[in-house]
Amino acid sequence: GFRSLGSCNITAYQRQQKSNLALALNLFKGYMNVLPPPVSGSAQPPRMFGMASPLPNQQAMATISPTMGPAGAAGTGLSRIDPNQIPRPIPNSSVLLHETRHGNQANPPPPATSEFIVRDTGNCSPRYMRCTINQNFLLVEQIPCTSDLLTTSGMQLALLVQPFSLPHPSEEPIQIVDFGESGPVRCSRCKCYINPFMKFVDQGKRFICNLCGFTDKTPREYQCNLGPDGRRRDADERPELCRGTVEFVATREYLVRILANVLSFVPSIVLLSHACSVREPMPAIFFFLIDVSMNAIHTGATAGACSAISRVIADLPEGPLTLVGIATFDSTIHFYNLKRALQQNNKMADSAFGAGMQGAFLAMKSTGGKLLSCLLLALGLFLLERLKEEEAHRLLQPVDRTLKTMAIEFAEYQVSVDVFITTQSYVDIASISVVPRTTGGQMYYYHPFSALSDPAKLYNDLRWNVTRPQGFEAVMRVRCSQGVQVHEYTGNFCKRIPTDIDLPAIDCDKSIMVTLKHDDKMQDGTECSFQCALLYTTVYGQRRIRVSTLSLPCTTMLSNLFRSADLDTQFSCFLKQAALEIPFVPLPQLREQVTNLCIYILHSYRKFCATVSSSGQLILPEALKLLPLYTLALIKSIGLRSDGRIDDRSFWISYVFPLSTQLTIPLVYPRMISIHDLNSKETDGVIPPAIPLCSEHQYDNPLSKKLNEVVNEIRSQRCNYLRLRLCKKEDPSVRSPSIMFTNSGSPCTSQDEAKF
Repeated sequence: GFRSLGSCNITAYQRQQKSNLALALNLFKGYMNVLPPPVSGSAQPPRMFGMASPLPNQQAMATISPTMGPAGAAGTGLSRIDPNQIPRPIPNSSVLLHETRHGNQANPPPPATSEFIVRDTGNCSPRYMRCTINQNFLLVEQIPCTSDLLTTSGMQLALLVQPFSLPHPSEEPIQIVDFGESGPVRCSRCKCYINPFMKFVDQGKRFICNLCGFTDKTPREYQCNLGPDGRRRDADERPELCRGTVEFVATREYLVRILANVLSFVPSIVLLSHACSVREPMPAIFFFLIDVSMNAIHTGATAGACSAISRVIADLPEGPLTLVGIATFDSTIHFYNLKRALQQNNKMADSAFGAGMQGAFLAMKSTGGKLLSCLLLALGLFLLERLKEEEAHRLLQPVDRTLKTMAIEFAEYQVSVDVFITTQSYVDIASISVVPRTTGGQMYYYHPFSALSDPAKLYNDLRWNVTRPQGFEAVMRVRCSQGVQVHEYTGNFCKRIPTDIDLPAIDCDKSIMVTLKHDDKMQDGTECSFQCALLYTTVYGQRRIRVSTLSLPCTTMLSNLFRSADLDTQFSCFLKQAALEIPFVPLPQLREQVTNLCIYILHSYRKFCATVSSSGQLILPEALKLLPLYTLALIKSIGLRSDGRIDDRSFWISYVFPLSTQLTIPLVYPRMISIHDLNSKETDGVIPPAIPLCSEHQYDNPLSKKLNEVVNEIRSQRCNYLRLRLCKKEDPSVRSPSIMFTNSGSPCTSQDEAKF
């Protein structure tokens, strides 16, 4: 259990001790007045498949001609793009089969938003790692050889890494490899892990590292003769030599080291001194911190949180070391001994959020774990929202710097914080979000919280948070071939040294953007390799190293670069970098920067790759033909609009940072589905084909039964439980969905896609 700290006695209990669970639930009797209704299908975990996807056709470019002006001549000042010729996302209901490599050639991945089944044949699955320049069904993906070539294109070179991404149910599981006490084979120079792209020479006695090119000795127990093709004869029998993603069992060398009261992950072979000790892998610890202030009780937030927690405890991992802690707070912090009943209820109006987290951290400091805080805040800083548009971005910067300092300390001791905010007013999410962002956690935002509808969402969000595939006390590093290096990491983590990022918790919904830069020229025709190594602890207390390797060819031709661009990954990086700038750049200026970047990329393609074309035509690269549409959608999104609430924009930023590639485009360009004719349509799946985001496609005669099937299917494809809101015309309480229309004008901007 937890150790006693002063007068605070906290008892955690193991999952198997069900008798203690009943005692714990008795603590909540004074708060459980509102029970969330059962949710249909809530027992099924969310799936990430079957979303509408843009599929490139078999053309080299997309050509759009202008419509005729009033005088009947094209190209006049009154002419405009014909909306019917503008490219649209093409829905695809079929399941694609993707082999990551064919022979010695890398296969470009399918669109991130499509449903596909991966067969790992050397490169890692695109679910785990995607490059911004690697989507085309005619050519293989290619990396620019020089920084000048990349600058000319205007595109970004980056990786989107999602180590715990959910596989398709039909895919083979990741193979676990145990090298025993010796540990996995690695390059002695750059520390690259053994992978399918290392070349063995001298009858298998030596190998050449695919990252740094160093020739190393093969351990005697790992040597094997080579076949006529130069490959080891046992290559197909060893997962680490034929698969892009494997998981190595970590030795004691990779345990967390405590040095001078600071946790360290750097593996070392030197003998331990008196100043350094090793901590065993942490158990799966879930600590629930509940707001029981008067306001939280009156709004039903406390009842919803208590009910959700009592229901999800039964779904926690079945490991022998799984521990649970519970504390409540109002103006003071309340720790409980679960063997005793609560004597009386507290009815304080104040909420000591920071002190509550600090107290929970002290209880978890020696072990680490997940801290899940359900709270209601009301700071009442509405006057700050009246700043001019040019100054409003300052409200998106954290006000309380002490939270950042506290979050760094949490991360050092492997405590991850997830915050569930149930509120009715402004709460300064910009400051609060620093804590989950630094500790590898997640922010949940329920505004305005409703005791009738939101407990169901709170329960589903909390249940998925604790049951989804995840790991603890992790550290991640991405290594690259010579000529390319990591420039920056973006996501929810703590970075204490330049090369590694610390992740107190990492789960299947979180991705890390890895921005790359050239430090040397690469040779045309060679391959550039990237390797992501994630050292983590499983929910069952086992130390593992998940290694994903991706190898892509290089090119010196700009046209190849445009043909092999990955729209999903490019736009995902586009979105995350815009989110980084929002707190520091005025929104009008940022919208202009986003627009200019899109223009620069398309202008570069027209200038250097499509010179033989009419000046009156809009020429788009086939792989990026939807970039203008998604750029306009980004400009109309909550993050970049001027009419949004400050807290909504702050939450949007915190949501975007760890967002996976497959959910990026649906965030700014959601699907709109006609429901007035559900019974008359024959569709392959539950969800009908999407229609353009245009106001003339809206109807108000839904068919209830079929609509619920559609809503539940859409909910199953998201990591967050989606609210269902009916948006009535001219209803001041609900923001109109027409704001997001890209195929027609909206109240915040008169631009439609054709004008844009």
